[in-house]
Amino acid sequence: MTAVGYVAAPLSLATPGLGLRGHLRTVRVVWHRDMLRLVAEPVRIATALLQPMLFLFALGAGLGALTRPVYGMPYQTFLYPGALAMPVVFASIGAAASIVWDREFGFLREMLVAPVSRTAIVTGKCLGGMTTALLQGTIVLALAGAVGVPYGPKLMLTLLGEMALLGFTFSCFGVLVAARMRSVQSFMAFTQMVVQPLFFLSGALFPLSRLPGWLSVITRFDPLAYGVDPLRRAVFAAAGATAAAPGVTWGGYRVPVWMELLLVLGAGLLMLWAAARLFRRG
Repeated sequence: MTAVGYVAAPLSLATPGLGLRGHLRTVRVVWHRDMLRLVAEPVRIATALLQPMLFLFALGAGLGALTRPVYGMPYQTFLYPGALAMPVVFASIGAAASIVWDREFGFLREMLVAPVSRTAIVTGKCLGGMTTALLQGTIVLALAGAVGVPYGPKLMLTLLGEMALLGFTFSCFGVLVAARMRSVQSFMAFTQMVVQPLFFLSGALFPLSRLPGWLSVITRFDPLAYGVDPLRRAVFAAAGATAAAPGVTWGGYRVPVWMELLLVLGAGLLMLWAAARLFRRG
């Protein structure tokens, strides 16, 4: 019943022209379908928020009682940017699982044979995943005051923008993986195998500067590290940290925020391009 309920909206994908308006309309329809699916499944939001809540209030409070302040901030405040990134990353990737479901039910084939750009279909899926992730991350963002982070409008807008960029990139990653997966079980297993190490090596849970040298080198190739660090720098600056957030370094060079965000965006656009090529091949 649920699968049938989502068929009606995307049937209007077919458009007489393939110009810019046709591409934008396709993107909008695919994005809207993902929003309808999110509204119809509120349990997804509740379950996705459980893990960051446990990290922030159980792990954060427990370890905070055993550790000293990290760069002049309580451990819960240090952990908060990682708790923001967690629902964004996992929700954006999880949203791409609908592609695998559509393939199993045969609906994806109907979308791909429609006279529309497959790049537009992929872009709509990526933007849908990004929006889903941003909505879930916003709920964690609303808890900023509980861990000593002020509700300044500048900080909130900065964090929302950085979360949106992070969600877009990992939504593109999810779509890229889903383009060749044949079952949801395989998709979830593969993405968990990749994302869990990325998350633990991103500096979300502990400072990267305190890692062993060989492990610190590996973290510089972790795209998630360049997404978590701008969040932490913004939080530290707003919370009045007595020491600056360490950031990601290249041989002693502290990578600036604008370059970190550019790297995250570049990775997302590269994966979007690769996913569109895979869908063109059928």
